Amino acid sequence: MELPSRWVFLLFLFLSSTKAFGSEVDKEEFQEELLLKPLPDRKVLAHFHFETRAPPCNSNGRHHHHLFPKSISQMVEKFRVKEMELSFTQGRWNYERWGGFDTMSSNNAKPPGVELWAVFDVPKEQVDASWKNLTHTLSGIFCASINFLESSSMYSAPDWSFRQASGSLRYGMLPREAVCTENLTPWLKLLPCRDKAGISSLMDRPSIYTSLYYSQRLHLTSIASDLEGLNSGIALEQTLTVVLHPSSQRTGLTHFSQSYLQPSWSLSSIFGRKVNGRCVLAKSSKVYLQLERGLVSQLKKSENYGADYIASEGYDGEANFELSVNPDRVIKEENSRNGISSSLLYEFSVDKYSNSKPFDLGLTWKFPVIWSCQQAPLHASRFLMGSGNERGAIAILLKSTDLNDSSPVANSAMDGCELRVNIFQVVPWYIRVYYHSLQLFVDDQLKAVGAFVEKIHVMPSKDKISPGMMEMVLKLPCGVKSAALTLDFDKGFLHIDEYPPDANQGFDIPSAAIGFPDFHTSMLFPSNESERKSPMLSKFQESSPVLLYTEVLLVPLTTPDFSMPYNVITITCTVFALYFGSLLNVLRQRVGEKEKLKSKAAAKTGRLSDLLSRLSAKLRGRSQEPMQSPSESSPLINSKLALKVLLMAALAVAWQYYFG
Repeated sequence: MELPSRWVFLLFLFLSSTKAFGSEVDKEEFQEELLLKPLPDRKVLAHFHFETRAPPCNSNGRHHHHLFPKSISQMVEKFRVKEMELSFTQGRWNYERWGGFDTMSSNNAKPPGVELWAVFDVPKEQVDASWKNLTHTLSGIFCASINFLESSSMYSAPDWSFRQASGSLRYGMLPREAVCTENLTPWLKLLPCRDKAGISSLMDRPSIYTSLYYSQRLHLTSIASDLEGLNSGIALEQTLTVVLHPSSQRTGLTHFSQSYLQPSWSLSSIFGRKVNGRCVLAKSSKVYLQLERGLVSQLKKSENYGADYIASEGYDGEANFELSVNPDRVIKEENSRNGISSSLLYEFSVDKYSNSKPFDLGLTWKFPVIWSCQQAPLHASRFLMGSGNERGAIAILLKSTDLNDSSPVANSAMDGCELRVNIFQVVPWYIRVYYHSLQLFVDDQLKAVGAFVEKIHVMPSKDKISPGMMEMVLKLPCGVKSAALTLDFDKGFLHIDEYPPDANQGFDIPSAAIGFPDFHTSMLFPSNESERKSPMLSKFQESSPVLLYTEVLLVPLTTPDFSMPYNVITITCTVFALYFGSLLNVLRQRVGEKEKLKSKAAAKTGRLSDLLSRLSAKLRGRSQEPMQSPSESSPLINSKLALKVLLMAALAVAWQYYFG
């Protein structure tokens, strides 16, 4: 009975461990989604969304990851990262044409270059050390220059304008960081299937890097599972947003109609690839086609709007366009604010497609349609004023986008209404901003700053130690047409070692963040289990404040004449080469070495030269002169050699006296 009982006990342990192991593996989830949206200016927006979730660690305090990237998990655990976001962006989001009052622009429109912010779950005195270690780790993972943000002169600690983090938030930007495939490849390696299968296989490098706007983002959040926060899971969100320009040829249309007709496109035409099924490790793989509110409203007003498109699914369609693939479902937005039409989402499941039957969604427009995206309450821009290399001014201009009655400002305009605007701006230390010179112009009229500023926090810059930071909350009347802020600054001087290789190009001032805390964007969908399971749709349903980024400013600074050090180095090296070369040449020669070489050469040609000399003497009628022996010429040669040595020694002494 002893042997069976032992086997029963081992079998029990095996089943228990398998059950625990399987329960943990089941909690790890990976989902991939793609959103396609036509834009008013004949462009197409493609938004890739990948989400990977890791469960809390087991009883031993360790993670056994099968889908979640191990490098990210170790980084979060070691540096106690509570929340972090890293973005690589090429180009600038066009808020006027692509929209500024939607979840896409508020969450995925990022400033050019690299933007990194992180919230740490450590004591305040350890936040800076954790930030430096985090920048070095991310720099190694993504093959970028993120480690430059470790210096205290490159990052800031905003209190309330960017995010509420009670002193544990650090924020840094690298506006000039170039984005290339070296950054995308490690980003794709964090996916379970990389770019070999599923929706990520559409990421053709030439297609996405020739786009008008490109932004890859990584956002992770630690999800605490207990009250003390010791045992926590991790949610990793990876997004890639590109704005592509499809090209199509049309025939049979007039020039006027063709200029307003949206270009037809398909996945194979804009990416050069098709989707050959889903990633086998993905829980769900879906593609969405979104028609925004303005487009749906114009389609309803069109005379060609009908119900002759896919009526078998029980919903009305549009005769203005045609889809190459029948959607599995149509999701209509529930909220219809002030008569604005709701947006539509066509859902396509990639699970039923394979290599033999690839998924290639195409959209063909039949009639011209014109619409516009919804704008933010105010359009923000920033520019420089002044001339010369000594001083200047930074101006932030806010213009009203109240073009129709459906704008957010028009809907909230009333007597005594106020529009709050958050401004967060960071400037490098060599741009010495005088914050006491702040001036405010409202509708082209100079106003008192205290009458419109609700709250302000300023951190002046310190040379080579910390950048300058300004956080401000403005209270403007809802009917304001324009508002402008100006700040004077002086340009500092850098050490010659601090100039970049392209110093004459200028120095960048990172983008400023403009937020509207009273305006939030979200999309409400019908209460359905599928919408709650979709990470992207769940993200769209979250309420997020409207956020804009301004342009990156290019400031020319006084640069030294870099040719002068080059000239000095060149002439110094030349003098040293001549001096030491001649000295070594003289010291290496032995006394009488040249005479021996001459005697050997003369011995070889002695007979011939002797005959020639005799012949010439007979022709001239003179007697032949005897040849001078080497021993007779050696004293003269020795005296010349000694003179050369003395001359070089005198030059060496003079050099040491005057330049040593």
